[in-house]
Amino acid sequence: MRRRIVAGNWKMNGSQSLVNELVGPVAQQVRELGIETVVFPPALYVSAVIQAADNAMAVGVQNVSEKAQGAYTGELSAPMAADVGCRYGLVGHSERRQLFGETDAQVAVKTEQLLCAGLSAIVCVGETLTQREAGQAEAVVAAQVRDGLSKVAPEQWGQIVVAYEPVWAIGTGKTATGKDAQAMHKAIRGVLAGMGAPAESISLLYGGSVKADNAAALFAEPDIDGGLIGGASLSATDFVSICQALPADTHC
Repeated sequence: MRRRIVAGNWKMNGSQSLVNELVGPVAQQVRELGIETVVFPPALYVSAVIQAADNAMAVGVQNVSEKAQGAYTGELSAPMAADVGCRYGLVGHSERRQLFGETDAQVAVKTEQLLCAGLSAIVCVGETLTQREAGQAEAVVAAQVRDGLSKVAPEQWGQIVVAYEPVWAIGTGKTATGKDAQAMHKAIRGVLAGMGAPAESISLLYGGSVKADNAAALFAEPDIDGGLIGGASLSATDFVSICQALPADTHC
């Protein structure tokens, strides 16, 4: 059975006031929905969010180091994230790739770090508009999946979630149609199967300007198991509405 997941990525947004005003009310409303809800706040607020979520939502970190410990000033390790109560880590987001030059090889090592620390990894993949217009979208995403998940051991696939976020739809207000998103999710599942993964049991999320008014149509597609939400996760009303749009039953 595939997990139904809505994850909120706050990016570099947030404050103690936002934690106080947002997390508790959201946790109270999503507790009984029958889906898994995850929040990725900036690292400074992780502990406060864990406390406010009161086990109704899982909490994760937006990035981890390729190292488990050592003299790496400013870095955050996967074991540290696990130690403070995180259950997830986000890896390979397009902003990490574009702004910080993160490669598929680094994504693979960071994913490995998360899995070895006992955390689940949401691994992001997605093509740029130029790549899509050149007819390269599926090839680009397939390579990101294969290379980014190259270090996953057979017994670790249950800790893997893949999030498809077309770069051209992130924060732009543009959203892939349900048909386009479904086609890519189906292709990703095929790549996973080709890697020997239990593809039909791995949750695939869509991200890229998901909002309350388009979430239901996206979530109705057979290979879309939830969403990775950006800006809308900073609004309790919007985030809860998106969570409510995801059926609690499974596609499998």
